[in-house]
Amino acid sequence: MPELKDIATQIRRDIVRMVHAVQSGHPGGSLGCTDFFTALYFKVMEHQPVPFEMDGKNQDLFFLSNGHISPVFYSALARSGYFPVPELATFRKLDSRLQGHPTTHEHLPGIRVASGSLGQGLSVACGAALTKKLNNDHKVVYSLHGDGELQEGQNWEAIMFAAHHKIDNLIATVDYNGQQIDGPTDKVMSLGDLEAKFHAFGWRVLSMNGNDMDDVVATLQKAKSLTGKAQPIVILMTTVMGAGVDFMMGSHEWHGIAPNDEQLAKALDQLPETLGDY
Repeated sequence: MPELKDIATQIRRDIVRMVHAVQSGHPGGSLGCTDFFTALYFKVMEHQPVPFEMDGKNQDLFFLSNGHISPVFYSALARSGYFPVPELATFRKLDSRLQGHPTTHEHLPGIRVASGSLGQGLSVACGAALTKKLNNDHKVVYSLHGDGELQEGQNWEAIMFAAHHKIDNLIATVDYNGQQIDGPTDKVMSLGDLEAKFHAFGWRVLSMNGNDMDDVVATLQKAKSLTGKAQPIVILMTTVMGAGVDFMMGSHEWHGIAPNDEQLAKALDQLPETLGDY
């Protein structure tokens, strides 16, 4: 998957440069989920960037629940053709369409729901997936969630709802990096045995290494092949927060801290330019 790996490297460059430029944003989770976004938008998902249609009829849809990792989302959207790549330079600036958390008010192509108020994304994904079923639209709805986000009760209502209604055109992925803003999830509020919990709620459960591109592509494709079998699907995706930048890896401290000039230089040394910087 050399082409996908090159795209992922460039997206990681975009992430650290965007966050550094305004000294705000969330690099850790964005870097950890870069391989997932790359595989989804450049290989697995059937989608049409132009013209962008809010309803996404006869297209696969993606909903980002943990909206604070907007840098990776924006870069993946721009690099896959939803809006001009140079617009990434406006991230988090006044009057930008690229707000810190994605919103629909700015009418940025690729954004179908405002997110970042954690715990709501799976409910939205369930609604979109049910709508596709009602419309006899056979495409798939994907969603991404943080592991710490599963401490929000609304997720478990949606998990129960999806199984009860046999929403089998839904593939939810959990970024299982074990970190959240206040520290390790096991110390803040342990999630217990997530695989057993999803099984108990009636879901089909897959696992993958979210920082191994081959595994990500293969597992996403396997998940898609299992749709239509009367069960929603969840992928427990093990990632390392800050993946791709050695001094950021594995620490919750990089959840929402921007690199300084020296740290940016170190990060970019590890991420060669592959598609051209904005």
